[in-house]
Amino acid sequence: MSSEQIADTHENGTSPSSTVPGSDENNELDRDELFEVLGNRRRQYVLHSLERDEDDEVDFSELVTRVAALENDVPVKQVDYDERKSVYVGLRQTHLPKMDEYNLVEYDRDRGTVELDEAAEEARMYLEYVPKNDIPWAYHYLGVSAVMSIIIGLTWQGIFPFEQLHGMAVAVIAVAVLGLSSVVHSIYTRRNRIGGSDDSELFDG
Repeated sequence: MSSEQIADTHENGTSPSSTVPGSDENNELDRDELFEVLGNRRRQYVLHSLERDEDDEVDFSELVTRVAALENDVPVKQVDYDERKSVYVGLRQTHLPKMDEYNLVEYDRDRGTVELDEAAEEARMYLEYVPKNDIPWAYHYLGVSAVMSIIIGLTWQGIFPFEQLHGMAVAVIAVAVLGLSSVVHSIYTRRNRIGGSDDSELFDG
């Protein structure tokens, strides 16, 4: 090891060849490890809370209050001591150090500040687009399209039990199915978004 590498090791506390846990050579989080790290709802609330100040540092005590408000579904002004204490201990001792280790947040314990780090955007895309063990909605719509195509074909050929259907009836069915799918998709996405439903009232209340 050269003198410059040794200097880097002492200055940064890590070997120049060391890598961030859960990342490859391109510093991209492995999908399974990402879900493992963010499988805890409290860590998801941390990311969601920090999104409100995406380019700024957030005071640790403020973050504690926001997360407690989300967990208990109450406005920040109504968060009590016990609720804050539970979140305070968990974030300080476990969650923030772990998220900092994976470059999801930058946690400065001495200054008492937290901010989003470089891997946070990737985490949001994974968690909001396709939750773990879920089926992408693109496949759902592809399946709906295939089923409707089969129904149209059977109706066109006059095959039982679709021989009595008319073109307008098929069109109404198709629109109804796609419309219902879109509504369910919207509700599902809203419920599974990091932080759940709209929290403006919680943070501003």
